[in-house]
Amino acid sequence: MNQENIVYSTDPNFSLTSDIVESESILNDKQNLRVHLDRRKGGKIVTIIRGYQGPISELKTLANSLKKKLSVGGSVKNDEILLQGNLREKVLKFLLNNNFNAKPSGG
Repeated sequence: MNQENIVYSTDPNFSLTSDIVESESILNDKQNLRVHLDRRKGGKIVTIIRGYQGPISELKTLANSLKKKLSVGGSVKNDEILLQGNLREKVLKFLLNNNFNAKPSGG
């Protein structure tokens, strides 16, 4: 069971804080990001950013900054950032300006 979901334990030796290990964040220039385009149901195009290595909280922070900068909707699912629309060039420019190692991928 995931310890995030535990509310109460009867085990006197149980401690939430001792077992949680934060993964080290990887520097932006060490990230190997790929920016894809995908066509979804109804012909809608989605820009997908894959390859982020690090804590999910930092991935969500990156997604929020992208959404605010580009004024679009999007989400984080399966360790990928999904942005509405064909924004590959703008996303690449944003990532490169923020010292990420990013490349376009796919057609």
